[in-house]
Amino acid sequence: MGTARLAYQGRLLSVLLRETPEGTREVVLHPGAVAVVIPDREGRLLLVRQHREGPGGPLWEIPAGTLEPGETPYTAAHRELLEETGLSGKLRYLGLLYPTPGYSTERTYFFLVEEVAGTPAARSEVEEVRFFTPQEILDLARKGFGDGKTLAALSFLGDR
Repeated sequence: MGTARLAYQGRLLSVLLRETPEGTREVVLHPGAVAVVIPDREGRLLLVRQHREGPGGPLWEIPAGTLEPGETPYTAAHRELLEETGLSGKLRYLGLLYPTPGYSTERTYFFLVEEVAGTPAARSEVEEVRFFTPQEILDLARKGFGDGKTLAALSFLGDR
């Protein structure tokens, strides 16, 4: 694998410089994340509108968050569900996705919420919550207001 050295240590992320036969590679070390898919009876998904620094503005996305040290994906998914929507429910594991494998160790665990309890409401840093049809989610992405994990959620649900 070659040698590696820590180039940056942040609160959430670290960056390694790894020497490979192809040259120096930058690798972002990420603790992992969870994403929570909340469908309603009509097949719409609950999305949250949040400001995101990367694009410099708000995006509509499924509830998600970073794993805390020592936290399991199931525990993190329950926490994020409650923090971002005020809901609780039974979780079913859907699958795992590597969002940016070319330069990051991040892996996102997807969960489906079954037997939802509560009424959705914006909480924490979430600006708004709303149900969207799959077509509306695709339209948001085409307009630049969507994100990859939300589009991936549609794929996970395609075989249900």
